[in-house]
Amino acid sequence: MNSLQIFSIRPRKGILWAFLVALTLAAAVLSLWNGSVQLSFSQVLDTLTGKDTVSTASHIVLYSRLPRTCAAMSAGLALAVAGAVIQTVLENPLASPNVIGVNSGAGFAVALLCAIAPTAQSYAPVAAFGGALTGVLLINGLSRRTGASRMTVVLAGIAVSALFSAGIDAVITLVPEALNGISDFRIGGFSGVTMTGLAPAVLLILPCLLLVLSLSGQMDILRLGKDTARSLGLSVGAVRLILLVLSAALAGAAVSFCGLIGFVGLIVPHTMRRLFGEESLPLLLSCALGGACFVTLCDLLSRVLFAPFELPVGIVLAFAGAPFFLWLLFRQRGGRTWSD
Repeated sequence: MNSLQIFSIRPRKGILWAFLVALTLAAAVLSLWNGSVQLSFSQVLDTLTGKDTVSTASHIVLYSRLPRTCAAMSAGLALAVAGAVIQTVLENPLASPNVIGVNSGAGFAVALLCAIAPTAQSYAPVAAFGGALTGVLLINGLSRRTGASRMTVVLAGIAVSALFSAGIDAVITLVPEALNGISDFRIGGFSGVTMTGLAPAVLLILPCLLLVLSLSGQMDILRLGKDTARSLGLSVGAVRLILLVLSAALAGAAVSFCGLIGFVGLIVPHTMRRLFGEESLPLLLSCALGGACFVTLCDLLSRVLFAPFELPVGIVLAFAGAPFFLWLLFRQRGGRTWSD
């Protein structure tokens, strides 16, 4: 690559970063501004700056739209980064938290907690982490011990996801009141989220994100292959386990407050790889921003598309994600990879 090519690439990446940051901020502003009730921008601004805390508009912003926007951005960030990590560790571009059973494992653990200890729902992020970790370790064990192909791993993940989903159904059948609003939980959505309920999950997501970013160099070495990574002195098994634990914590924390929304961890990492390349640190940062932006915009669409009626955001994501997954599946069958 000559010097002219290098200087032509750097401005392009800078423009992409600026656009992604601006789009994410715009998504947050639009989410606070728009909804079934029309508010002016000045009303939103006055509420956020503390000039208005008593009007109906301020209550809509503070107790409905602000928690919902924070929840959408947190869930998008967590699921997108978890998807990027899982794809790298499993060396499988078809893997994502919802495809391989991570989300459903977290959902089963939350349902079980609510059935056994209804007053302990503040521990939902911890329970979700345990369920998500169980799912991701099952798939990791299968892929490493049997040398399963990419397609086999995906099919096994679908089977694990179905098993956990059956567990959720069993819990709800035996204890119908275990999860209030179970349909929203199964589909995925942010209605009814409060800042108090969101706080424990965010306190888990943020340190996990920082830890994943700190391991971006090790992720780059992992991408070189197991033998090469070991020759460079990397403890492959330990690093893989740590990354899988962190991805399970991210996905589980998101599921604990938003339910079983899917495809974020599949769509966003693939899109960001196209835009920013394979290097792990830019990929993870772009996934964090892109995931937050994507889910927030989908949630906004779910609120305004049929206003005053509202679709759960999981439906919008399924309409976007299912065709994407099929397209990616056919590309893999054709022998092409995520980096071509």
